[in-house]
Amino acid sequence: MRSRADLISTTAYVQGESPRLDARTGELVWVDISAGRVHRGSLADGVLTVLRDYEIGRPVGVAVPLAEAGAGWAIAVKEGFAHLAEDGTVTPLVTGLTSGRDQMNDGACHPDGSFWAGSQALPRAPHAALFRLSPDGSVDTMLTGLTVANGIDFSPDGQTLYFVDTLPHRRLEAIDLSTGTPGERRTIVEVGGGNPDGLVLDDEGCVWVAVWDASEVRRYAPTGELLATVELPVPRPTAVCFQGSTLVITTASLGLADAPPGSGGLFAVDAGVTGPASRPWRGRCDGVGA
Repeated sequence: MRSRADLISTTAYVQGESPRLDARTGELVWVDISAGRVHRGSLADGVLTVLRDYEIGRPVGVAVPLAEAGAGWAIAVKEGFAHLAEDGTVTPLVTGLTSGRDQMNDGACHPDGSFWAGSQALPRAPHAALFRLSPDGSVDTMLTGLTVANGIDFSPDGQTLYFVDTLPHRRLEAIDLSTGTPGERRTIVEVGGGNPDGLVLDDEGCVWVAVWDASEVRRYAPTGELLATVELPVPRPTAVCFQGSTLVITTASLGLADAPPGSGGLFAVDAGVTGPASRPWRGRCDGVGA
């Protein structure tokens, strides 16, 4: 099955990434990594209205909601984890996870309320890692030897991690978490035609993956079978999330000398299947949280 996504934003971002549906408000939250900004918006009738922009002041890979209304977001910033309050205050939570030009990248919350996010190595070399920020504020290193830790999501029971380390193998993997720590790693599919980036699971257990430089988002069965393809008029889709049955797609204009119209914008398509909102991080920040 093939479909085509429509542009829903009037703003183009340099490196739009990591869209998340905040179940507390029904709003979308996404980031512009290299610009160091977090954005909030409302999607209705095919139009995305930006409600607020937050200046973080350094690269930011992803923002996930805390559990309580008004409690803000946990964010993966260049060097580690931080808390973003609704008034724009940024409070460091964990620093020192990256050094040099390396920076934190994509992430998602496990059903147990922990926040998992990975780093990317700059320049590219296999020394990045995947980290877990527990609700008590402690951090554990879950995977090492990565290059560009990217798309990440979990099965509803928390037993399986779906994950992309984009380079050099361009693999979508399923990783066993039945013991609480990463076990057997299984390649679902080696993604061709571009670089696999952000991903999300739908309510049928299939994986939607944005493929950078392929102008596509692809839906894969857990067995690796390609089930659907969403085409975009721009080359660099970066990540995906659901708002009901609407699949929201961020894109980047980064590195494009002659960027096609719409590059860096947000797109949407009726996926024909629903998907969940972002799970929250169940930690506490300055007296707020679960």
